[in-house]
Amino acid sequence: MTGTAARDEVYVSFFETAVGVGAVVAGSGGLREVFLPFRVATREDMVATVRSRYPRQAGENSLSREAARQLVAYFAGEAVEFTVPLDEEHVTPFRKKVYEIVRGIGRGQVMTYGQVAVAAGCPGAARGVGSAMAANPLPVVIPCHRVVGVGGALTGYSGAGGIDSKRWLLELEARAGTGE
Repeated sequence: MTGTAARDEVYVSFFETAVGVGAVVAGSGGLREVFLPFRVATREDMVATVRSRYPRQAGENSLSREAARQLVAYFAGEAVEFTVPLDEEHVTPFRKKVYEIVRGIGRGQVMTYGQVAVAAGCPGAARGVGSAMAANPLPVVIPCHRVVGVGGALTGYSGAGGIDSKRWLLELEARAGTGE
């Protein structure tokens, strides 16, 4: 197998939560994509969704299994620090910086798009931050749900379930933070 072929292999692990079935996709360089469990009732539905995007899968690997395990814990309300490496091969330098900042937003905390732009050294690039959040292939792992509009407005969530999912994730973190 050539180096290119090995790099193109993807590994998929599925996970079950109280809100549905999700999946993670990993390549040799790290975690590539998270499919959130919202609105996916069955494993078969999620398998079909993932297969439509990644028709060639090489089964699971330790990285995909670990990412799935961490996501199960997160959706169970546990405070999880995601430790799996991320595949950032095709991520622009601006988005890498934005994703790094967003990964630093603590559980139960939020930042506005403008605050993230300022932290990235690009004041006035709130729309660019919004575009980076919309393109985020790793929701929850890169917690784009913690980025909100001015005044805390829940705007623009491209993850499965839209704004309702963003609200649910923030409420999950708030409940876990209070010990409920």
